[in-house]
Amino acid sequence: MKKVRVAVLCSGGGTNLQAILDSMRAEKIPHGEIALVISNNRNAYALTRARENGIETAVVSRRELGGEFEDVLLSTLAAHGIELVVLAGFLCVLTEKVTRAYAQRIINVHPSLIPSFCGTGYYGLKVHEAALAYGVKVTGATVHYVDEGTDTGPILFQKAVEVQPDDTPKTLQQRVMEQAEWLLLPKAVDDIANGRICVVNGKVKHTNSEN
Repeated sequence: MKKVRVAVLCSGGGTNLQAILDSMRAEKIPHGEIALVISNNRNAYALTRARENGIETAVVSRRELGGEFEDVLLSTLAAHGIELVVLAGFLCVLTEKVTRAYAQRIINVHPSLIPSFCGTGYYGLKVHEAALAYGVKVTGATVHYVDEGTDTGPILFQKAVEVQPDDTPKTLQQRVMEQAEWLLLPKAVDDIANGRICVVNGKVKHTNSEN
């Protein structure tokens, strides 16, 4: 079976990228390969992680490219034969031009149980700050397809994480990554690469088929 070519888009450290790399190294994603890592930040440590693993990298920055950003991003993905795009802490909203070109081929990991604490303005520590301010006892992470909205696409997986009484936004962020994000994202990549996920009437359906 041909491996699905994956691009991972990151803006920072790339811890979710590392989780996918670790799963691939452990042969838990046998039908997928990371062919490209893109960042909108030239100083992102995710780029270093990629280079250390022999993965091609590219910097595609809206700040630098302005109105050409979408065209450059799409041409870069096409040049590398990318079939699945994974947003792993990519702090740049993709426009309809990109989401339509890769409809149901872009996934994102969000550090809450959507529809809680999601949408415009909810990213990074801001999500965990909001969860603690609201006083929830359970939070978590969600992997979903990306559509024209913000955190509105069909949900693939969710995993709950308990909030501890002494949590700070940073400790909660770390626990959500360790107990949810780093587990769900590699699983989603594996299931998509194996053809075990499809969307029917706007809802994700899971099958047991392997192609």
